[in-house]
Amino acid sequence: MHGTGHHHVTLRHLLLALAVVAVWGTNFVVIRVALDELPPLLFATLRFCFVLLPAAFFIRRPAVSWGSLAAYGVLIGFGQFGMIYIAISHYISPGLASLVVQSQVFFTIGLAMIFSGERIRPFQLIALVTATAGIGIIVQHGDSSATPFGILLVLIAAAGWGGGNHVAKASGATNMVAYVVWSAMFAIPPLFVGSLIMEGWPAITFAVTHAGPMAWGAVLWQSVGNSMFGYAAWGWLLNRHPAATITPTSMLVPVFGMGASAMLLGEPLPLWKLAAAALVIGGLALNVLWPLAAKLPAFPWRRGAAS
Repeated sequence: MHGTGHHHVTLRHLLLALAVVAVWGTNFVVIRVALDELPPLLFATLRFCFVLLPAAFFIRRPAVSWGSLAAYGVLIGFGQFGMIYIAISHYISPGLASLVVQSQVFFTIGLAMIFSGERIRPFQLIALVTATAGIGIIVQHGDSSATPFGILLVLIAAAGWGGGNHVAKASGATNMVAYVVWSAMFAIPPLFVGSLIMEGWPAITFAVTHAGPMAWGAVLWQSVGNSMFGYAAWGWLLNRHPAATITPTSMLVPVFGMGASAMLLGEPLPLWKLAAAALVIGGLALNVLWPLAAKLPAFPWRRGAAS
């Protein structure tokens, strides 16, 4: 238990949270680099193969149903990462993908309303409208850096992520690393079948036999860095601190994503992109920080603002 009073996060723990966020944000650049050598669905298949093996031999299966693992694996594997990889391969820049996919927050809220009977609160509606305005700017100005099809794919990925969040929460899983590892066995089949159908066996064999160190390093980064380290460190932090002190740092994911894409890939950052980022991140910030502010004694609308 964490208590309800003021909670201090040490600098070391804050730096660990920022390291996780940096890995998750720069991950979009890593994806773009690997896609030069690996077809997107094959890349996703390999990612989840490395998540599953050899870790499944050392990590016990979590005490959840096989149906929960299957649903999470399909939603996160094919629904989130399969769509993200296809989108980044040709249809949207890594920086903008890292921004648009944060709309998963609102899909998660929507699913909670549908299945758990939660009611949307005014600040959540304002946050949704704000973030949607940012995505609208991307649709209007994206051109080749964010085609309508690319934006649609990333929104589908965000919905998959939101669905995965709902399934994971409903499962009651306490060890997310074990949950991620064992759910990977259900992510692999649909991704591999999709790769066979959309990319073909010749492209698969050529990519596997000709991929260089950068591509295989990206696969390892995806599986070990993004999935294993990310979830393990994040879960470790959440076990030691209230979620309200840790989760706000996740809003920096698109900052790292857009910054890394600009620095490493030369993705331009015109004013419209910065405005879109400000609106999307502003919507996320409102959604995360309003409930925290509502608990402060000086909050002007404290009565009934936080439930």
